[in-house]
Amino acid sequence: MSKLFKKARRDLGFRYGRRLRQLEHWLVARVAMMIISLLRLLPADKALNFADRVARRVGPLVGRHRVATGNLRLAYPEKSDAEIEAIASDMWGNMARLAAEYIFLDVLFDYDPKATKPGRVEVGGADHFHQIAGEAKPHILFTGHLGNFELLPVAAATFGMKITALFRPPNNPYVAAWVARQRRINGPDTMIAKHNAARPMVAQLKAGKMLCMLVDQKLREGIAVPFFGREALTTPAPAALALKMGAHIIMAANRRVGGPRFHVTVQPELEFNTSGDEAEDVARLTAAIQARIEEMVRANPGQWLWIHNRWTTPRDIALLQARAETK
Repeated sequence: MSKLFKKARRDLGFRYGRRLRQLEHWLVARVAMMIISLLRLLPADKALNFADRVARRVGPLVGRHRVATGNLRLAYPEKSDAEIEAIASDMWGNMARLAAEYIFLDVLFDYDPKATKPGRVEVGGADHFHQIAGEAKPHILFTGHLGNFELLPVAAATFGMKITALFRPPNNPYVAAWVARQRRINGPDTMIAKHNAARPMVAQLKAGKMLCMLVDQKLREGIAVPFFGREALTTPAPAALALKMGAHIIMAANRRVGGPRFHVTVQPELEFNTSGDEAEDVARLTAAIQARIEEMVRANPGQWLWIHNRWTTPRDIALLQARAETK
C-alpha cells in the first residue's frame, strides 16, 4: 500500500510540477511580449540604445558577471582590472542589443548587393559569397556568438544561397516560437533544432546546400583543443560532419561598427589536408576551426559571450580521465 501511495505521490508531483513549469513559461513569455510591445513603440535606434544602457548598469550586479570577468582574466592575463571591466560592460551592452534586435529584424537588415549607398549592414568578402552561391557543392558556414550572429544566415540567403541554420531553441516554448518567427524574417525558410539535427543536416549537404552552425560553445563530452592558450572541451561533430560529407568550410563573423550598424565578414574557404587517420583529422580540424573563432573574438572581445565556463574545469579533467581509463 505504501509503495502505491509513494508512486501516486510521485506521479502527482510530476504532473503538477510540469503544469507549474508550463505556467511559469507562459507568465515569463507574457512579460517578455509586453516589454517587446513597449520597445516596438520606439524607433529602433532609441530602443536599442535604451536596452544597451540598462544592461550595462544591471549586468555587473548579476552572478554571471563574475564568471565573465573570471574568463576574461584567463584569456587576457596582461589586461588591467579596468580593461577587463570595460570589455565585460561592452559584452552586456552587446547581449542586450542582440535580444532587442530580434524585435527589429525586419528593419535592421537592409543589405542589398546592388545598392550604391551603404546601409546598416555591410558585407566584407562578398566575392566569396557570390562564388559559393554559384557552386552546387555542400558548404558549412561556421561562426561564433559574435555581434548579431543572426544576420549571417540572413546575409547568405540574400546572396541566393539555399541555407539552413542550426539553432538551439530557448527553453521557454512560447519565447522559442516567437524567436523562430523572427529568425525567418528575410532569412532562411529552413531551421534545424540541435536536438534532432543529424539526418536533416546530412540531407542538406547531400543536396549541395549550405549549413550555418555556431561552434564556439563548450561540450563536456567533447575533445580538448586549444582556445586562448588553454584547453577547451569542444564538440568534434561539426568537423566530423564536414570531413564525412566532403563539405567546403567557410568561416564568417558579424561585428557591430557603431550602434545598430553591422559588418559581416566572410573569409576564404578554410583549407585542410587530411592524413587518412579519421580521429586525428577530426581533432586537427576542430582545433583549426577554434583557432579561427579565437581570432574573431580577439578582434572584438566585447562582442562575445564570456558568461559561459568555456574552459576545462577540474570536473572536466576527471571526466576526461575516466573516459580514457574505459578505453
